[in-house]
Amino acid sequence: MTETNGHATTTTNGHAGDGNGAAEPVTFTRKDFQSDQEVRWCPGCGDYSVLAAVQFLLPELGVPPEKTVFVSGIGCSSRFPYYMETYGMHSIHGRAPAIASGIAVSRPDLDVWVITGDGDGLSIGGNHLIHALRRNVNLTILLFNNQIYGLTKGQYSPTSELGKVTKSTPFGSIDHPFNPVSLAIGSEASFVARTHDMDRKHMMEVFRRAHDHQGGAFVEIYQNCNVFNDGAFEAVTARDARSDMIIDLKHGQPIRFGKDNDKGVVATELGHLEIVDVASVGEDRLLVHDENRPDPTLAFALSRLADSPTTPTPMGVFRAVDRPVYGDALNSQIAAVQERQGQGDLVALLNSGSTWEV
Repeated sequence: MTETNGHATTTTNGHAGDGNGAAEPVTFTRKDFQSDQEVRWCPGCGDYSVLAAVQFLLPELGVPPEKTVFVSGIGCSSRFPYYMETYGMHSIHGRAPAIASGIAVSRPDLDVWVITGDGDGLSIGGNHLIHALRRNVNLTILLFNNQIYGLTKGQYSPTSELGKVTKSTPFGSIDHPFNPVSLAIGSEASFVARTHDMDRKHMMEVFRRAHDHQGGAFVEIYQNCNVFNDGAFEAVTARDARSDMIIDLKHGQPIRFGKDNDKGVVATELGHLEIVDVASVGEDRLLVHDENRPDPTLAFALSRLADSPTTPTPMGVFRAVDRPVYGDALNSQIAAVQERQGQGDLVALLNSGSTWEV
């Protein structure tokens, strides 16, 4: 049983009892998930707000710290496990999804989170990321996207815009950038969402949805690097810009936005999505958002509405569908083999000689 009040959760914890087998309620607060480590990001970094959103949310989930794991790679965001009073691992560059996959499959009783960035997750770690999503491993993956390499002091990243002038691209980047949401949907991720670091309430709701999803959940977070790429998302996330620039995706509702709710999204005869004035096309023409649609085509088309963070940008849950969870399938397969052939003896196998039959 879990009861929430926004900041604290009372949950039943099997480790406590009254001597008669009855579990005693345990109340969690943000403090239970805060480590004693000094948070060492640059003052004003968007990582602080993401950390706060996660720490405020975790008590509401009713999962004790000892059942929670954070795995990160390398980058500014990857310091995250140090600041969480949970289990965690600051792993190696780009390999967080692979390490987290092993944890999730071998310990399905744990909540496993992956913290990564646009460099760590989409460059050296791109292959691990797409295969974790393709397999539908039960992970909650948060990708901090600031469109720059911050830890190594300002080189361009896989999400940096064309023409980006950095220390590693002094004449401007000629690389076409990734759209992380498009990449995740193209990898057949069963849950894909986007949020931003200027709205804690929205972050918490999206993170909650991602956590509750069974399977691979991917969340892109627009996160400001105020030292090396300040204001990269300001055209969309600034308070006075949001109503006209954020397309708030709500399942089962026509996609409308704008200060006067006068803009909307329609599908053309060719399947492309376009932003229109509602008055010129009528309410009936508007696309109704269906995050549960099995075919990812429309979710992908929604992700392509914004080819840069300077145009109206969808935020929220793009896709949330049910697919078999990788760990469940793998453990069922192992159990079936053991039932047919019996429990194997790994030690005996390793000591049986230089060759063996499987």
